Amino acid sequence: MTVTNRLYSQFHLILPAGTQVVARVEIKDAGGRILAPRGAVGEIVKAPDDGSHSYRVRFVNGVEAALRRHEMTIRKQYQREAAQPDEDLLAEYDLYDFVIYRCVVGSRAFGLAGEDSDIDRRGVYLPPADLQWSLYGAPEQLENEATQECYWELRKFLILALKANPNILECLYTPLVETATPIAQELLAMREIFLSKLVYQTYNGYVMSQFKKLEQDLRSTGGIKWKHAMHLIRLLMSGVTVLKEGLVPMNVAENRDLLLAIKRGEMEWGEVNRMRLDLHKRFDEAFANTKLPERPDYERANDFLIKARRAMAQPTGV
Repeated sequence: MTVTNRLYSQFHLILPAGTQVVARVEIKDAGGRILAPRGAVGEIVKAPDDGSHSYRVRFVNGVEAALRRHEMTIRKQYQREAAQPDEDLLAEYDLYDFVIYRCVVGSRAFGLAGEDSDIDRRGVYLPPADLQWSLYGAPEQLENEATQECYWELRKFLILALKANPNILECLYTPLVETATPIAQELLAMREIFLSKLVYQTYNGYVMSQFKKLEQDLRSTGGIKWKHAMHLIRLLMSGVTVLKEGLVPMNVAENRDLLLAIKRGEMEWGEVNRMRLDLHKRFDEAFANTKLPERPDYERANDFLIKARRAMAQPTGV
């Protein structure tokens, strides 16, 4: 290990003097008398030079003791862990049973799927009131990488939709819906409330981030990920339509051959980049002339969330 790496390792592994810690063991004198209980709070007064030696810790009652790293926990970390959900509590619920909306997005919804394309399922879940009201709350997201599934807790989903997150808006407009409870059907019926001029800023942000990554790949490797380039162009096309027509287009039938050609790397990057710049101009023009409101309908989204929460407090749920 080089000197630099050794210093880096020690900087991150050795706790500095002044760090507040919690004892994980009882502090006893030579006769076995307990001087400080397990769980006592102290402060490191002297740190070792390496991980093989002990720390000198002074406790609130004035007692000092030598402790190894595994015999203590940083106080903030201890408190954070103590506040984590009880696994037994969460085990009472199979949160996937509370999915109210399940749909297919991605290449299959866009009409760009090939034989090896995954089935990307997304949607919304509405947790039981007892869990939502508990100290622990409900997780904002359920994700299963093995099955390519991701479900957002309703409040999180609505917030992202109000911000015009493209992935969330596509969930609301995909034609491939597998599950939609009555409350989810209400959400779909009011999906236009999430479309506003914020689409221009949000979509541009996504496009700029993706373009930056593509250019970085081009500089560092001399090549780019053509699938990402295709989605950059597709997203710009989508943004133009959202601003002009007030809906999120999903099936890309009229541009399918062009997009697949980009995905296969059959076009020069310079040509794709010129297409990007032309789409940016069209996006700017669509923004200047859009009839979409300045902001989404926060009040209606909030009323819907409250209604859904109240429904989960009823014996029949949603």
